[in-house]
Amino acid sequence: MSDCSHVLALPHPEPEPLSGTCPECVVAGTQPVHLRLCLVCGHVGCCDSSPLRHATGHFEETGHPVMRSFEPGESWRWCYADGSIV
Repeated sequence: MSDCSHVLALPHPEPEPLSGTCPECVVAGTQPVHLRLCLVCGHVGCCDSSPLRHATGHFEETGHPVMRSFEPGESWRWCYADGSIV
């Protein structure tokens, strides 16, 4: 794990999830493999193992750098900008 300046800039408390699943997958009719929560705005997107990679797409569209796993029992975070677990 590493520290990054992006984590220091995150809102406190953590944003509430905007949905319980990936809304883009629902619209596309696909099934997410795992979910990720944007720690800037609360967007829920599917992981890179999912067919359409909506969490990464959200980062690419918004620049929101840090997400965490939205899977039960997991709490790890990933910084897209730094390319590392934080």
